[in-house]
Amino acid sequence: MTQDELKQEVARAAIEYVETGTIIGVGTGSTANFFIDELAKIKNKIDGAVASSIATADRLKGHGIPVYDLNDVNGLSVYVDGADESNKYLHLIKGGGGALTREKIVAAASEKFVCIADGSKLVDVLGAFPLPIEVIPMARSMVARELVKLGGQPVLREGFTTDNGNVILDIHNMEIMEPTKLEQNLNNIPGIVTNGLFALRPADVLLLGTEDGVKTMK
Repeated sequence: MTQDELKQEVARAAIEYVETGTIIGVGTGSTANFFIDELAKIKNKIDGAVASSIATADRLKGHGIPVYDLNDVNGLSVYVDGADESNKYLHLIKGGGGALTREKIVAAASEKFVCIADGSKLVDVLGAFPLPIEVIPMARSMVARELVKLGGQPVLREGFTTDNGNVILDIHNMEIMEPTKLEQNLNNIPGIVTNGLFALRPADVLLLGTEDGVKTMK
């Protein structure tokens, strides 16, 4: 099976976690896009969605799915999104598409976080995928120096601005042995808006697309 076919399989499997009459959170990226396309087939079952990016909102609206501002809803039943990496504890690296801040907010507002990914995203140690950090532009150089002290090699994502008007530093060459500790440390650096570690609030369910079918991890 191709990577896209594996993504489609897990997107279909995630539909089982969508409850009738609820508003759900929807992530950003190629795997989330497959989920949105599957969600369109049952759009009359839900009341609407909260999007984690402008691109996701546009895709949802294109399918005729109502999109709400998070401030206008009282919590979300489930959040479905992909990941760039996951370990066996369902700690994730997210933000390859640059939507990590809104993704983390929507995940925090949801009762359940269902992560969907192809099998290649499951790793023993996080960090081979560069860890995205959203940074206030004026703090970019200062934050980069702090990231070097933590043992990483920060690289500015050229020509990219987040939906929030900020820049992204991608940290290369880090083996993340203690994801929760690193997430907390990064949260304490002034100028960092959000980091791409989802360890303090990991996924509740990981659906992995494999050649042998969809594997569920909890």
